[in-house]
Amino acid sequence: MERIWCILIGYVFGLFQTGYIYGKLNHIDIRDYGSGNAGTTNTMRLLGKKAGIITYLGDSFKAVFAIIAVYFIFRNSPESMMILKLYTGLGVILGHNFPFYMKFRGGKGIAATSGVIAGLGDWRLILLALFTFAIVTVISKYVSLGSLCMAAGFFAEFVIFSFTGMIKLNGTDMIEGILIAFIISALAFIKHHGNIVRLINGTERKIGQPKSE
Repeated sequence: MERIWCILIGYVFGLFQTGYIYGKLNHIDIRDYGSGNAGTTNTMRLLGKKAGIITYLGDSFKAVFAIIAVYFIFRNSPESMMILKLYTGLGVILGHNFPFYMKFRGGKGIAATSGVIAGLGDWRLILLALFTFAIVTVISKYVSLGSLCMAAGFFAEFVIFSFTGMIKLNGTDMIEGILIAFIISALAFIKHHGNIVRLINGTERKIGQPKSE
């Protein structure tokens, strides 16, 4: 039952759509422009760096706050706190990607995913995610590729850390945790299907590339 509550709590937090709200304050629906996405990259391209930074912070910290809330609510639960955090993170990403009041047209979940990784509280996962995104994005000039590598890297690292005991999960909890980590990563790929096609075709926009190119 705790798992269901964690998903629901996470989903509610995920409904706070920073980019959408920021756009409305500027009298636009950012989903009607650019990529049609309500996340950080589209907000930055449309409304500037300040808007992008605010959107990223809002969308990432909502995941951290959701996980903190679950910690205090279920800190005396016999269930593994890591498992409950993962379910909460999954809920946040689902709320961000598929908000019911926006006809399920939200963001792509990368900022929220980075917030989930931070909320898990393992500094090694946090640093690896940060370095993976930064290095791949700087070298390739593709934000989408950096985002996908971060998501894939998170899953791979979670599996390795679980089997080596760096993350304390045993038995069925380990399998369950790995499954949820896989779903979180897979959602990033599902929401980036268009970007993946453009990356393969060589038509994905690079950082700083004019729209006409």
